[in-house]
Amino acid sequence: MAAALPMISAESGLSRYLAEIRRFPMLEPQEEYMLAKSWREHGDRDAAHRLVTSHLRLVAKIAMGYRGYGLPIGEVISEGNVGLMQAVKRFEPEKGFRLATYAMWWIRASIQEYILRSWSLVKMGTTANQKKLFFNLRKAKSQISALEEGDLRPEQVATIATKLGVTKQDVIDMNRRMSGDASLNAPLRQEGEGEWQDWLVDDSSSQESLLVDREESDNRHVALRSALGVLNDRERRIFEARRLADDPVTLEQLSEEFNISRERVRQIEVRAFEKVQAAVKAGVARIETIAAGKPQIESRPGA
Repeated sequence: MAAALPMISAESGLSRYLAEIRRFPMLEPQEEYMLAKSWREHGDRDAAHRLVTSHLRLVAKIAMGYRGYGLPIGEVISEGNVGLMQAVKRFEPEKGFRLATYAMWWIRASIQEYILRSWSLVKMGTTANQKKLFFNLRKAKSQISALEEGDLRPEQVATIATKLGVTKQDVIDMNRRMSGDASLNAPLRQEGEGEWQDWLVDDSSSQESLLVDREESDNRHVALRSALGVLNDRERRIFEARRLADDPVTLEQLSEEFNISRERVRQIEVRAFEKVQAAVKAGVARIETIAAGKPQIESRPGA
């Protein structure tokens, strides 16, 4: 891109780096759209640089979720920035999505590929399930408060195996390889750069995360509005009155309105719900496909 990005050289410089990237303002939707058009159509490097710098905080937020792998946080963030730049290069603003929604896939994939290249234990296997377990075991343990040292209890193993769709033995083996007998207060690296407990990430939403969530919610609303088009007038009236209204209309009221039985109203409501549900799922899948170009780290070995 046009100008150099801020750099983070060590864990001790993290606060300074975060303060530096906060200076770059977030973009309004129309401004982001025009910058993306300028980059895509005219190769405007200054526009591309603004798109990248306005999303550095998103990279940092995602990268913090990978601090528990014993790798320098500066390198993790740098790899995420590489993914962000790849996303900017491929971003198509005409498809109607914000850059943050599209970029998060590239950021995560870039970071995960870096971790897979760096961790020798992953050489024991690179199937999709093993990668999924590798990247989700700590989070799954945290969710069930399985933070004690040593082996997991049988019921904890069963819960995690079911949640992640892997075998119990896979959970036991991965847990032993990733944690061993180390204390959560043990340093991540010999240089003493942070502790293992640092993987307990702050789950509070950043402004960037809220933007992504809002974008996904908007996509679902678009899919719902489109899905209502599969209903005829009577089905739509009953569905909206029963499922979407703040104060749902009773079966009795609708039976009088359409001069049909309450049971018939209920049947129409159920059928309409099933039709809308199927249409929404198809619409969301279509939206996610359009937003793609997103790399599937789980489906192939790290390159």
